[in-house]
Amino acid sequence: MGEIKNNHKEDKDIKEAPVIQLKESEYNELKETAARFQDAQDKLLRTQADFENMRKRLDREKQDFLKYANEGLILELLNVLDDLERVISLAEEKQEELDAFLKGVEMILAHIYELLKTHGVKPVEAEGKIFDPHYHEALMQVENKDLPENTIVEVLQKGYLMYERVIRTAKVKVSKK
Repeated sequence: MGEIKNNHKEDKDIKEAPVIQLKESEYNELKETAARFQDAQDKLLRTQADFENMRKRLDREKQDFLKYANEGLILELLNVLDDLERVISLAEEKQEELDAFLKGVEMILAHIYELLKTHGVKPVEAEGKIFDPHYHEALMQVENKDLPENTIVEVLQKGYLMYERVIRTAKVKVSKK
C-alpha cells in the first residue's frame, strides 16, 4: 500500500485533510470498486422500487378480486330473481290458480337449491339426529319419553355447510326425558 503523508502547517492551527499517495493500479482498483458499489446501490434502489410497485399492484388486484369475487354467483341469483318476478307478474295479471303459482315457486326453489349445490352449499342434516353443537343450535327442549335424550325433534331453521364448513347452524328443538 501507499504511504500516508500528513501536511500540517505548524505556524497555523488549521488542519488539512491528510494526503494519501497510492499507486496508480491501487487508485484504479478503488475507482472500479466504487463504481461497482454505485451500480449495486442503484440496482438495489431500483429493485426496492420495483418491489414496492409490485406490492401496490397486488394489493389493488386483491381488492378488485374481493370486490368482484361473487360476480358469478350474483349473476346466477339475478336469473332466480327474474324467475320470481315473472311468476309474481303472471299471478297478478292472469289471476293464475294457486296450484300453478305454487308450481312456479317450487321450480324457482329447486333452481336455488341447485345453484347452492354447485357452489358447495348443502343443508345440515338435523331432524332425528343426535344434537351436535358444531352443527346445531338448540333453541328449545321438549319432553319426549319415546326418543333418546338430545335427539332433534324439529328443525326451526335449516343450517348449511359450505364445502364441509358450517356457515349457519341449524336452529332446532331437542328432546329431553
